[in-house]
Amino acid sequence: MADARPVLVVDLGAQYAQLIARRIREAHVYSEIVRHDLPPADLAARRPAGIVLSGGPASVYEPGAPGVDPGLFELGVPVLGICYGHQLMAQALGGEVAATGEREYGATRLEVLDPGVLLADLPASDTVWMSHGDAVTRAPSGFRVTARTDRIPIAAMEDPERGLYGVQFHPEVSHTPRGQAVMKRFLYEACGLLPDWTPTNIIEASVERIRARVGNAEVLCALSGGVDSSVAALLVHRAVGDQLTCVFVDHGLNREGEPDQVEETFARHFRVPLVHVKAADRFLAALAGVRDPERKRRIIGEEFIRVFEEVARDHGSARFLVQGTLYPDVIESGSHTAATIKSHHNVGGLPERMDLELIEPLRDLFKDEVRWIGAELGLPEEIVGRQPFPGPGLAVRIVGEVTAERLAIVRAADRIVRDEIRRAGLEQETWQAFCVLLADVHTVGVMGDGRTYEHPVIVRAVTSQDAMTADWARLPADVLDRIASRIVREVPGVNRVAYDVTSKPPGTIEWE
Repeated sequence: MADARPVLVVDLGAQYAQLIARRIREAHVYSEIVRHDLPPADLAARRPAGIVLSGGPASVYEPGAPGVDPGLFELGVPVLGICYGHQLMAQALGGEVAATGEREYGATRLEVLDPGVLLADLPASDTVWMSHGDAVTRAPSGFRVTARTDRIPIAAMEDPERGLYGVQFHPEVSHTPRGQAVMKRFLYEACGLLPDWTPTNIIEASVERIRARVGNAEVLCALSGGVDSSVAALLVHRAVGDQLTCVFVDHGLNREGEPDQVEETFARHFRVPLVHVKAADRFLAALAGVRDPERKRRIIGEEFIRVFEEVARDHGSARFLVQGTLYPDVIESGSHTAATIKSHHNVGGLPERMDLELIEPLRDLFKDEVRWIGAELGLPEEIVGRQPFPGPGLAVRIVGEVTAERLAIVRAADRIVRDEIRRAGLEQETWQAFCVLLADVHTVGVMGDGRTYEHPVIVRAVTSQDAMTADWARLPADVLDRIASRIVREVPGVNRVAYDVTSKPPGTIEWE
């Protein structure tokens, strides 16, 4: 995203890499996540200003455990190893790592022996968060030990002359109160970086790149009315002006009243032509009989592209299509470092053959960073603060085949969930709140004096910063009671409501 040299976060497992990348960005330094098996030459080709080796759940002695090429430490680039990354560094450079039997999990007292470069902002004794079994028992030649705990002799070490640093604790988690100070010391002191990755710089760099790529060509933008596509549209409009036309594809999978709301919001805040394509019948026909969520996403992704190609033919010189793809979309679709969790319709769900070239100005940003950019661009709070809504819409909130009848059920139940969340003043406290219809499941119930055999609806509400991890929202019991009572009373075909108390991981935010 930024033209500045990135700090590369080498993904060695679990959710640590994403969290580290976020903490680096919060220090106003650009970061990218990369696979652990990239050769040193490929890492060097990215011109990194620094490299961070993440933590991970493995032991360095496990067969098949993720590792790094030792040549990484010879690139002349500052390297910080965290937890498992600290152990890999020690092992690769001639130190010793052992299963000491002294496992540390949770808050731990850190004794600073030598402030060195990384620990200069910490007191002599501080609390840090540990999560490890193995430990470094002998530092490699040239390193000095800078901290210990009651259980392990080497909780931090560094060799500033070679720009190599390791910490056994997790500075990226909030449970290490001064962890961000350690991260900043690595970024600003060890790597010599400045905190200049700001909204203004991001916008300027994006606009320059878009102009250079587009030239005089016509551009279409896939506009959904959400914050992602709105910010993408404004960035491209700032770059190419009236070469841009926005396209809203009404696929019939939206929430209640959404198509009208998109048109109204667009008319008030945008000065760009809008094409409204009504394609509900087309999408429903394509989804008929389909139950597998991956197939749903791919079908929707393909239909979207075909619709845009048809619109492009009406705009003879349209060559580019703008999408509001985000970094979590790329990661979860397996296009970057992770295994495929689910194909996002705008990434892994895209067809192989496309007549339009994609422009994705937000592809390297997390959700909260997009909101940050949107506010800088002058978008109103009603758009910037809008809760995320999946591109495939309600199709991935129906577990089973998508039909007009089932869409009506989940749409009505969704409206009730959002009404009650808004009424309780909880919109800003929840990342997303919605419901899921278990379309192929029926449950026995009693209404009046009769037996019912109808569908269950699952209410899902989560808190999050960036959608990479999420916790289930502790909604008040009276709010849940009103939601459940209204859904069963007002939505035909539903006789049971449950609340999902699963965090991410192990679950995902959406059910499909």
